[in-house]
Amino acid sequence: MTETVKIELYADNLRVTQAIATQLAQLVTDGTIILLEGNLGSGKTTFMQAFGRALGISARITSPTFTLIDEYTEGRLPLYHIDLYRLEPSQVPSLHLEEYWRGEDFPLGVVAIEWASKLINIPPQHLKINLSVPILPVLMRSPSYEESQNITLDEEYLEDLPENRLIQLIAQGSSYVEMLKKFQIITAPCAAIEPR
Repeated sequence: MTETVKIELYADNLRVTQAIATQLAQLVTDGTIILLEGNLGSGKTTFMQAFGRALGISARITSPTFTLIDEYTEGRLPLYHIDLYRLEPSQVPSLHLEEYWRGEDFPLGVVAIEWASKLINIPPQHLKINLSVPILPVLMRSPSYEESQNITLDEEYLEDLPENRLIQLIAQGSSYVEMLKKFQIITAPCAAIEPR
């Protein structure tokens, strides 16, 4: 059975979220696979922007919602930023994403996949990052809250979301577990590791 470890962090502002992303970027190695989960506006792209800057990427990282895959090769490691939001799970295999973590056709780097729950075949070893924000009271009262999770939110709405985040880091596989142990040392006493 693959070893799994989970850390939960609370970020009360955007700078803390960015600091967590920065610290993780300093620990990743070539071949790292990051699976990002969270509803619209939960901070996945913001997280990746700070992560990319920490890798030494000067280009502005945006969510590749329409391009599906953005490749950044100027940093300490290549970053392959993938967004599966607009795809159905049955469409994902045609992207041949495994080529990015095999290191044969592309230089090994960090593969970061937003909306990773749409993957049919999840790599057995990976780092999963779940980001969530408090549910806004107005949405909680809305009879169509579940429907609101499937719409594209406009920029003005996203700017009004709270800055606090719950960030779960779940390592699956020995190299990722070791990465989280190093991360915990850097962030202690903020992080609480919970073996699973």
